[in-house]
Amino acid sequence: MNGKLWSSSINKKKTFLSSELDIGHKKKKILNDGRYWREEPFTVKQQQPEKSCSATFIFLGKIVLLVFFVPPFLNYASLQREGQELRPKGAQMVDIGLGQKLSLICKGQGQPVVILDAPTGMSSDIWHHVQESVSQATKVCAYDRAGLGFSRRAMQNETTGMEKVWQQSTSGRMVDDLHRLVKAAEIATPFILVGSELGALNGLFYSHVRDVQVSDLVLIDPIPEDIFEDESWQQYWSAHLVPSLQAMQLSAAAGASRLLLILGLLRPPLDGDAVPEDVLQRQKYLLSNPAHQSGAVDEHFFLNESLAQVRELSKFKPLSTQISLSVITGDCFDEHLPTHLNQVFAERQSRALARIYPQASRIHIPGADRCVVYKKPSSVSKHLLELVSKRQTKQLRQ
Repeated sequence: MNGKLWSSSINKKKTFLSSELDIGHKKKKILNDGRYWREEPFTVKQQQPEKSCSATFIFLGKIVLLVFFVPPFLNYASLQREGQELRPKGAQMVDIGLGQKLSLICKGQGQPVVILDAPTGMSSDIWHHVQESVSQATKVCAYDRAGLGFSRRAMQNETTGMEKVWQQSTSGRMVDDLHRLVKAAEIATPFILVGSELGALNGLFYSHVRDVQVSDLVLIDPIPEDIFEDESWQQYWSAHLVPSLQAMQLSAAAGASRLLLILGLLRPPLDGDAVPEDVLQRQKYLLSNPAHQSGAVDEHFFLNESLAQVRELSKFKPLSTQISLSVITGDCFDEHLPTHLNQVFAERQSRALARIYPQASRIHIPGADRCVVYKKPSSVSKHLLELVSKRQTKQLRQ
């Protein structure tokens, strides 16, 4: 009897433990000798941390996807559409050979033709106000250098012959491109060549080697050939300016520049009520375009080499006395730079012009700096219109 009661008790215990196992209140394991081993209770509270961690990882993954993948993709898609829509009206894509096509926009009629070469890292849009004004008197052409604006940069394996002598994004290569552009577009010579900063270096280079094609050379804030011999300027250019431009390139590639433009935290250089909407949108497009920003970085990075090329050329081939040379400067190179850097620039610029081009006519524009082309365009246009008038009067007398 006692055996039956003991057996019944054991069976009830097994049944109770089995029910616990089935309903999930407690986990059980059967050992080799048939006994049951009770684990710690498995409750809903222990599942919550696991679910919380999983949800956190999913949320962070969405943030990473949103920040690092979506903006570049949307920016790229927008650039493909805007590249066609925002191309300047009347602009030609001139095939200059070697797989290159340069964007050229000409306005007005007559001679002498005025050719405008933009400041370092900028597109031809920067000449908008000047071109509109001077084109009332003659034909004015502005172009995008290779890698900037809408001009295509040649691939390394597309260059042959003498073009390999010059590094891309240096004055030697740019001048060769400009010469082929003048021929391909059939621009009448001699013309008035106008350049600002790096464009001024290109103008000097071109006028030294193609002197019969240039009647007047106008240099706006030309960069002194020995500027990088000053340690403070070298430090500013290589440790501050170039890295900041590389950051802009990265921002454009990541789609961040477009977001900053939408939020109003980034503004294009050519801005204001007087700027047409299409020009303003085109400036925003270029700020968001990593290809254009890459070209701007390269022009700044290789500026010292461009200076060396012009310096060596001027030693062996002086500028023709038949070319009228004028230099336009402001109060400083850049009003945002420290005073000592502007002083270094002004002193070296003055010495270089007096030593190499003493015949140059000097024109000072009060309150201007390197942005004079688009911040005080009327002052630049006034001088160019005077040159055009003189040349046209001379042509009539002949």
